[in-house]
Amino acid sequence: MFAVGKYDAPANDRLYQRLARRLFKELVAGTYAIGDRLPAERELAIDYGASRPAVREALIALEVQGFIEVRVGSGAYVCRLPGQGEEPGFAITAFELTEARIMFEGEAAALAAVQITDAEIDLLDGLVEAMTTENLLTEVTEIADRDFHMAIAKATRNSGVVRTIEDLWHLRSTSPECALLHAKARNAKVRPVVAEHAAIVDALRARDAAAARSAMRAHLTSVMDHLLFQTEEMAMEQARLALATTRQRYGGVPTN
Repeated sequence: MFAVGKYDAPANDRLYQRLARRLFKELVAGTYAIGDRLPAERELAIDYGASRPAVREALIALEVQGFIEVRVGSGAYVCRLPGQGEEPGFAITAFELTEARIMFEGEAAALAAVQITDAEIDLLDGLVEAMTTENLLTEVTEIADRDFHMAIAKATRNSGVVRTIEDLWHLRSTSPECALLHAKARNAKVRPVVAEHAAIVDALRARDAAAARSAMRAHLTSVMDHLLFQTEEMAMEQARLALATTRQRYGGVPTN
């Protein structure tokens, strides 16, 4: 149990911020030295009574600030210890950004459903096809994905909605914590799910505001699930490859 002190969480802190502060306090207290490996996400989740996504957000927050490095297939390692008077800082996370997108883009889709033209529907159909093509490329790209969401925003005929959704997309690359997780996702080959985007277009084509809202919210709710699952899968695959290499080097039975 930690004593109350300068690093305790403000009342309005989110769960991941409270977890990050607890880990930060352990670094300050000397619980870990530079080069030490932190407990695995699963262990931290059990110890702190939190979900693994919340633990991952906390680790990302500390990684962005240079305190730890999360190595694929190996774990999180301490890179540096807090300096005198240093305190943990937080930027908007990918989880927070996705929550905001669910709120704004869900309503934008509902508004677009009663405003959208046949030409704009055709544009969205073309962007879904472009996503299918982009998903076949070796390098992960999100050009068609961004254009798709911005096309729906523009179909609302509301400049405030367009500006808000532009800003949310801008945060994906400018918020350090968002950028870090999305970079990890790109390395794990996470790609836009075409079927989810097609379902949004179908609802818009039917001019069904409720269905459009539901389809957009369902899509964005699944975004973080895809990110978390795929980055975990990449870590597991890297660990399997490392184990296979070690066994071969030392004469063990190769793994399949």
